[in-house]
Amino acid sequence: MNTLGPRLVIAGVSSGVGKTTVATGLLAALAARGTSVAAAKVGPDFIDPGYHALACGRPGRNLDPWLCGPAAVGPLAARAGRGADLLVVEGVMGLYDGAADATPSSTADVAAALAAPVVLVVDASAMSASVAAMVRGYRDHDERVRLAGVVLNRVGSAGHEQLLRDALDALGVAVLGCLHRDDALTWRDRHLGLVPVAEDTSAVRSSLGLLAARIATGCDLDALVAVAGTAPTMPVDDVVLPDPIGRCRIAVAGGPAFTFAYRDNLDALEAAGAELVPFDPLVDAALPDGTDGLLAGGGFPEVFGESLAANTPLLARTRARVLAGLPTWAECGGLLWLADRLDGRPMVGAVATEGTLGDRLVLGYRHAALRCDTPVGPQGTILRGHEFHYSTCAPAGTAVRLASRFGERDDGFATPRLFATYLHHHAGGDPSPEAAFVRTCVEAKAAACSG
Repeated sequence: MNTLGPRLVIAGVSSGVGKTTVATGLLAALAARGTSVAAAKVGPDFIDPGYHALACGRPGRNLDPWLCGPAAVGPLAARAGRGADLLVVEGVMGLYDGAADATPSSTADVAAALAAPVVLVVDASAMSASVAAMVRGYRDHDERVRLAGVVLNRVGSAGHEQLLRDALDALGVAVLGCLHRDDALTWRDRHLGLVPVAEDTSAVRSSLGLLAARIATGCDLDALVAVAGTAPTMPVDDVVLPDPIGRCRIAVAGGPAFTFAYRDNLDALEAAGAELVPFDPLVDAALPDGTDGLLAGGGFPEVFGESLAANTPLLARTRARVLAGLPTWAECGGLLWLADRLDGRPMVGAVATEGTLGDRLVLGYRHAALRCDTPVGPQGTILRGHEFHYSTCAPAGTAVRLASRFGERDDGFATPRLFATYLHHHAGGDPSPEAAFVRTCVEAKAAACSG
């Protein structure tokens, strides 16, 4: 049994209002003055938690009631905040936006599950008195949500700020921060959002210092900490983890090209008995010594395609190991790396498909039915996951049947030793795929030793 301590949710009225800037800057500003802070991100996003981790010095975590089930939100939040003075939770999209199937998934759903006060970030660049109508709507829309105050972003001038404050004062909503327009607070982005921290850590670290200073000046840090302290103490269960299965070494693709990995998934693999050994497909000439399994998560292999293709020793050795039966789990970018080619460049060649970056975003939650036996579960297993990619593979594969409110289709490639699809899985509510993968690795290791 664990306990949820001080916590608050930083939510936006919509995407793009600057909630990531506020949440990350708040983490950095509080850490700079000696407060121990932790972070979590609502939804399936991989990139924002990397910024959070750099700002607070702790692993970024995700809280996704659709992927993990509503009952897992409290335990995952408690693990994220363990040992910290307070937990800052960044929302996803707008406060009330979520899955299209009415399943709990929004920032409001998570705030309600955690009994956490909400701080609403408002892009005030094109309004004055109208801010009161907008904030009133967000405050009153759902009685489960406790709106503790707002942070005004992209404010044009001192006069503009006063107009906004007057409007909200009449509404009785506290202004906890006011950030004026500043191009220096804009981070680089591209087709899937912000550029991952791992691609230029020193630049992001440098910008965090400026951001922390701006937040410390523009926001009332003491008031925000006090807001977090109004969250009631809440006992929650432990996070579900696999029982120990056996020892094995799993090579985990990392480096700038492969940054999409949930810390909770890695925790589940380690709990089952795996030793996780990172390697960088951009520079390493071989998989780590003693590799019993391979985990290649998502990222941006399309951005680094030329360098990945140039690392021919690793491509050849990985191809030989995977085709010889090395247990392998690849998600999205990992699938592209294992493919024959990516945008015309040679890749590992262990999966008979070719990847191409397009201009149409494939995004959403999925129920995935395994159509054959795989290293993450037998035929008939149903997984929950999500997709988030612009690339396509031809052929697409038939290993899983993906279903959502908007239709069904086949995807991916699998054998009893290989699972390579576009599906991203989170272990927070159901770590059985991680347990199954470790078991496959342990059994393959034993078979190799006996042979």
